[in-house]
Amino acid sequence: MVLDLAGPNFGQGSSSQSYSNIEVDSSHTYEPSMEEEPNPGSQRFYNLLQVADEKLYPGSSLSQLAVVSRMLNIKMENTLPQRGYNQMIQLLKDVLPEDNKVLDNYYQTKNLVHSLGLPVEKIDCCDSGCMLYWGDDEHLTSCKFCGNQRYKRRVGSRKRKLVPYKKMYYFPLIPRLKRLYASHATASDMRWHHEHTQEDGVMRHPSDTEAWKNFNETHSFFAAEPRNVRLGLCTDGFQPFSQSGRKYSSWPVIVTPYNLAPGMCMKEAYMFLTVIVPGPNNPKHKIDVYLQPLIKELTLLWETGVEAFDISQKQNFQLRAALMWTISDFPAYSMLSGWSTAGKLTCPYCMEETQSFRLQHSRKTSWFDSHRMFFDQHHPFRRDRKNFLKGKTVKRLSPLYRTGEEILNQICDLGIRKVTELDAQEVNQRICKSCGWKKRSIFWDLPYWSSNMIRHNLDVMHIEKNVFDNVFNTVLNIDNKTKDNLQSRQDMVNYCDRPQLAKETSGKYPKAIYTIDKEERAILFNWVKGLKFPDGYVSNLGRCPDTNAKRLFGMKSHDCHVFMQRVMPIAFRELLPSNVWQALTKLSLFFKDLTSTALRVDDMEILEADNPQILCKLKRIFPPGFFDSMEHLPVHLPYEAKIARPVQYRWMYPFERYLGTLKRMIGNKASVEGSICEAYLMKESTHLFSHYFEPHVMTRNYDVDRNDDGGAVEDLEGNLSIFTRPGRLWGEAKKRNLSIEEIKAAQTYIY
Repeated sequence: MVLDLAGPNFGQGSSSQSYSNIEVDSSHTYEPSMEEEPNPGSQRFYNLLQVADEKLYPGSSLSQLAVVSRMLNIKMENTLPQRGYNQMIQLLKDVLPEDNKVLDNYYQTKNLVHSLGLPVEKIDCCDSGCMLYWGDDEHLTSCKFCGNQRYKRRVGSRKRKLVPYKKMYYFPLIPRLKRLYASHATASDMRWHHEHTQEDGVMRHPSDTEAWKNFNETHSFFAAEPRNVRLGLCTDGFQPFSQSGRKYSSWPVIVTPYNLAPGMCMKEAYMFLTVIVPGPNNPKHKIDVYLQPLIKELTLLWETGVEAFDISQKQNFQLRAALMWTISDFPAYSMLSGWSTAGKLTCPYCMEETQSFRLQHSRKTSWFDSHRMFFDQHHPFRRDRKNFLKGKTVKRLSPLYRTGEEILNQICDLGIRKVTELDAQEVNQRICKSCGWKKRSIFWDLPYWSSNMIRHNLDVMHIEKNVFDNVFNTVLNIDNKTKDNLQSRQDMVNYCDRPQLAKETSGKYPKAIYTIDKEERAILFNWVKGLKFPDGYVSNLGRCPDTNAKRLFGMKSHDCHVFMQRVMPIAFRELLPSNVWQALTKLSLFFKDLTSTALRVDDMEILEADNPQILCKLKRIFPPGFFDSMEHLPVHLPYEAKIARPVQYRWMYPFERYLGTLKRMIGNKASVEGSICEAYLMKESTHLFSHYFEPHVMTRNYDVDRNDDGGAVEDLEGNLSIFTRPGRLWGEAKKRNLSIEEIKAAQTYIY
C-alpha cells in the first residue's frame, strides 16, 4: 500500500535546497524530467507511512496501516459508532495470532491517523464574535472590544483546565494542498488545467475563462508554475437541529481547488473544510474575524509559498496558491464582500446608479423599471411611456462594470474600516448611512484581490429558485405567496397605465391574464402527478402537488431548477395567453442556456444583449411588486458567465450537498463543531487511503451503481448504454406485446 502511495523507497535525507525565500522568476520553465529526492517535510510523511506499514503479523499479506484504513473506511461509510468499532477491533485481535499489530481501540487509531499530518487548530474567540485570541492577542484574558471574559468561571481548584466560552476550529490549508501532490492518485491531475487542449471559443472549465487568463497575464510569475493552485471559497450556514430544536446556526468555510479536471473538480473529496464558525448565532459581518487565520495562510501561499514535493514528477517545487473568487447565497454575499444586499442599493453591480424605488402601498423596494437603460440608445423600449412607468422615458446609459482597483479606491476614500479594527463599528455605522458599504472586507488584505475580474459570484442556484417561486406562486395565485395581491394592484394604479386591472365598480379587482383559475390549476396538478423522468434526473415531482392546499410542497432547489428549465414551458403552454407564455418560455430558455456545461463567448454576448429584453417583456405583464432584487440580478448573470464561464463551478449545489454531509457528521448535539471536526478528520484520512484499496473493496471510489442489483452484465452489439447495467429477474418472468402507444412513447424517449 505504501509503495502505491509513496512510490519507490526514497532515502532518509534530501538533497534539495530550501526554496522558502526564493522568488519565482517569470521566465521559469516547467521541466518535468528533472527528478529529485523529497524535501525533509515530505520525506517525514513517507517515513511515517513506512513505519505504519509493518506486517500485521508474521506471514501476513496485510499491513497494520492497510487494516486500520479499511476499518476506518467501514466506520465512516456506515456511520459505525465508536463502541461498535472497538468491538470489531477486539474480535479481530482475538481471531488473529497473539503477536498481531492490530491497534487496541479507536483512540489509538485516531492517534495514528493524526500523525500523518492533517492537523486542526482550536482557537479561542470572544463569546460575541468580536475577536480571536490568536496571534498577538493569544495571551489576552478578556475581549479588547467588548470586555467579555475569555474563560468561564470555575469553582474549585485553580489547577483545573481553563474552559473558554467559545472556540473555533481551523484546518490549515497548506498540509492539505501538499497532500494533493504527495499521492499518485491526484498529483498529475493537478496539472490538468495547464495540459488540456481548449477548443477555440468554447469554455468547459475555469481555466478556459477570461478571468483565469487575465490573472495569468497580470501575475506571470504565478502562472509560470502550472502546479500553483487556484482556489474557490464558499460559506453558508445550516441548522444542525430539526425545526423543533433550538435555534442554532453553524457556518463552515469550504475551499476547493480548480486545477483538477472537470470530472474531479467540485467533488466532495476535494472540498477542504478550513473553518468552522461556532454557533449559536449567525456571525453576519463579523465573519471576517474567523477568517483571519485563513487569510494569513493564503497571504503566505502567495508571497513566499511553501516547499512541496510532486510525486508524479519526483520534483520539489515552491507551491503557491491564489483565491479566485467566493461562492455564496445573496445574504452571505454581503457578509463576504461588505456590500449591503438589503434595501435600495442591493445590486452590487449597479451600486449607487440603481434605478430601484420604494412602492407606496407594498412598502418594499422594486426594480420594476431598472433594465431599459441596458438597451442601446435607439431601442423603442426606451421611449415607451405606456407599458413601463407611465409617462417616463429612459435616456441614461447602463452603469459600467467597475474594476477591483476602482472599488478598493472607493472604499479607501470613504474610510470604511475592517471589523477587526478597534474603532470599526463606530466609523462604519456613520459612513454606511450614505453608501452601500458596511465594512471593508478582509479579502482586500490579499495582495492580488483587487486584480481579480470576479471576486464574489452571484449564485445562480438561489437566484433561479427565487425567480421560479415568484413566477409559479403568482401564476397559480397561491395565497400569501403571490405577488399579485391587493397592495400590488394599488401600486399598479399609481405607477402603470393598465386600466384593465383597476378596481371595478363592485369593489373587486378583475382576474389578471398572468394567473390561472382553480380548474386550470387542478389540470396542472394532475398533469404534474403523472410526470415521469429518467432515474436520478430529479426527485419524484408527483408527490409535490397538494390539491387541497392548492400549492406544491417539498420542492427542493434542484426540483425548481428542473421545473424551471424543462417543465414550465410545457406546463403553461395551454393555460396562459400567448404573450405571457412566450415571455416565461424565454425566461426558461435563458436559464437553460446560462447553465450549459459548455459555453461559447458569442452565445454569452447574445444572452447578455437579450436578457434585458426578456425582463422588460415580463414587466409589460406583471405588476411592479413582482420585481424584487432576485428579478433584477439575472441581468448581470451573462456578464459573469462571459468572464468566469460555466456556472457549475460557481454555484451552490455541490456545497449545499456537502453541508448535508457535514450535518450528518454531528453525533453529539451538545458539541456541534467538535463532532464535525472529529468526523471530518477521519473522513479525509479514509479518502486519502481509499485510493489505494483493491477494486473489490467497497468505498466511495469503488461503489456500485445505484441500480446495480448484482446481476450479470450484458453488452450486446447495438445495445443502448442504459440497458447494459447489471441486473437480474425480479419475480416470475412474463411476456406481453407492447401497445402502439407504448412503442411510440419508447421511441420518443430514445430518439
